Amino acid sequence: MSEPVAALGVPPGRGRADIHVHTTASDGLASPPQVLEAAKRQGLNIIAITDHDSVAGALAARELHARRGYAFDLIIGTEVTTARGVHLLALFVEERIPSFRSMEWTFEAVARQGGICIAPHPLSPLTPSMGRRQIERLLRGGFPLAAVETMNPSPAGRFSRAKLARLNAGWCLPEVGGSDAHFLCRIGTAYTEYDGTSAADFRASLLAKTTSAGELPLPHPPVSLGQYARQSGKALVVNPLQKVRRYWRGRF
Repeated sequence: MSEPVAALGVPPGRGRADIHVHTTASDGLASPPQVLEAAKRQGLNIIAITDHDSVAGALAARELHARRGYAFDLIIGTEVTTARGVHLLALFVEERIPSFRSMEWTFEAVARQGGICIAPHPLSPLTPSMGRRQIERLLRGGFPLAAVETMNPSPAGRFSRAKLARLNAGWCLPEVGGSDAHFLCRIGTAYTEYDGTSAADFRASLLAKTTSAGELPLPHPPVSLGQYARQSGKALVVNPLQKVRRYWRGRF
């Protein structure tokens, strides 16, 4: 079983963040309180809760985070479903970003909240993701793509990792890692190293292009078939229905 992030040691002046975590507010199996406790056990400096098309789980976690006085920082985020279903990570937002809008519209909506946009599991054919042409179109248009998620331990992320590394040698975008955890035991299995320890430091490190992506040693903690079945049911049935309701009602 993999050792926690805390056991790996942190280089002087560097922090570690898991910026891509899901909760029961979308298709994850861990509740917001469980996510916070996992971040504490892993010794992370930052956790970002990024439920699909919702900030409800992240906001609930923030209330508990403040009451319990956790030492690590919490970033409010969301994984937005844009036009044609393509996913976009939005960090440092306070309100839900409307789904099923164009990528360009979504970038502007995130910017209006003072947030930043990251491409999760780019190039992956296993889940709706930004492709090469879309990323290059955004860059040509001057849209502020803050980073690409080069380290994602899910099947969606592993599939395209080598090709993404080759392409990003030309794009020169900051690299980040996120667990994309839908299961409690997978939180922190991938992470972003950055200059400093706080959420503000993380954002500044992205702008300075000094982040790097890392992953815990394999094997990662196992997930039972029963857990996979529960999560698949949420991802394929429950969460799509939630998205449709939110789209029409305009709520979290």
